[in-house]
Amino acid sequence: MRAFTLIETLVTIVIFALIMGAMAGAVVMLYKVHGYTWQQSQAINEARKGVETMVREIREAREGDDGSYILEKANDYEFIFYSDIDGIRTAERVRYFVEGTDFKKGVIRPVGSLATYPADQEEIFVLTSYVTNIPPIFTYFDKNGEEIMENPARLIDTKMMEVYLIINVNPNRAPQDFELKSAVQLRNLKKD
Repeated sequence: MRAFTLIETLVTIVIFALIMGAMAGAVVMLYKVHGYTWQQSQAINEARKGVETMVREIREAREGDDGSYILEKANDYEFIFYSDIDGIRTAERVRYFVEGTDFKKGVIRPVGSLATYPADQEEIFVLTSYVTNIPPIFTYFDKNGEEIMENPARLIDTKMMEVYLIINVNPNRAPQDFELKSAVQLRNLKKD
């Protein structure tokens, strides 16, 4: 029976250490990729649910309980309207907006017998983080499908709008940006 020499033992240990190091590196990389992919899919799912809720609420937009016009603000990164979002027959003031990389929703419920919407009572919810939009989030269209560029005309002439979100947990890393786009027609606006 032949025994291992010291050099053979050292070479075996070095080869074993290299194989274990490579395997440990692969496992760490696998966990990082899996964690990033999971985080990205969570952000996309949150954004999708937020947009679906927003589209449903916009379709049911109506005058505010204080007599306010259906649309209050229609900017590229902020949209304010009135809608009965909780089904109790009062119109809440609903604001969708982007703050930093967060897509948020603000809700003010009417207060008093002569309804008012106190700004200090706005409840704010983060719908999703990791929004990386440079192009506008909200685009507005008239009855002919033409894009409305001027802000005052957006409140009066908007018949349809489009929501466009770009989601990416880490813009410096693959996979690519996820683009989420949805269009909604405002039903309760006065017809021409």
